[in-house]
Amino acid sequence: MTTPVSIVYANDNADGEEKNNLVVLLHGLARSDFSFKKMEKSLQDEGYRTCNVSYPSTKYPIEELVSNYVLPYIEKCRGNIYQTINFVTHSMGGILVRYIATQKLKFKVGRVVMLSPPNKGSEVVDTLGGLWLFQAINGPAGLQLSTNRESMPNTLGAAQFELGIITGNQSINFILSSMIEGDDDGKVSIESAKLEGMKDFLVISATHPFIMKNKVAIEQTKYFFENSHFDHSKQ
Repeated sequence: MTTPVSIVYANDNADGEEKNNLVVLLHGLARSDFSFKKMEKSLQDEGYRTCNVSYPSTKYPIEELVSNYVLPYIEKCRGNIYQTINFVTHSMGGILVRYIATQKLKFKVGRVVMLSPPNKGSEVVDTLGGLWLFQAINGPAGLQLSTNRESMPNTLGAAQFELGIITGNQSINFILSSMIEGDDDGKVSIESAKLEGMKDFLVISATHPFIMKNKVAIEQTKYFFENSHFDHSKQ
């Protein structure tokens, strides 16, 4: 049984032109589309059309999540209308987009903004992945996010699309932060968020669980969709 997809279309702009194609929002591990409601509303207010996908992130491996849930939902949103699709993702959602970009698609992956993506994996998975409780909470996809060179994030290669990455440098979970080398947001290190081929990178004062609700992250996401880079003058 599939999980219902949230498809919300904003009104057209006053000049009748669509703004930067369709924007698909992909939440992170053990989250839902609700986590992106604030971001989605802000995008709609700017005239973007949105598709906020909810998928069972803790039940299946990344490959199955993409093929059985995310891509079918994107096709429902796309409706053979949109040939280029932009994405904004949180955490594991960024890894899903990287995997999506390796597949044979009916659309082009346009501009992508990743929020706190574990692009090189997370030491938290390295440390806790063997525990039954971690596996029960995070499922098979969570176990794919280690820093091992053979893990999913480390075998997908460089970005093949216009990519901007925003990550945080604040943590509210100092136990998890103690497992991570270097500055981090409580789940992912700043260095792990980076990806070869990215067009721009931004560090803001935000935590991993709430970065998608951060005002700066929201405004910078919209700026990247318009300009293919972030506004560093406001940092």
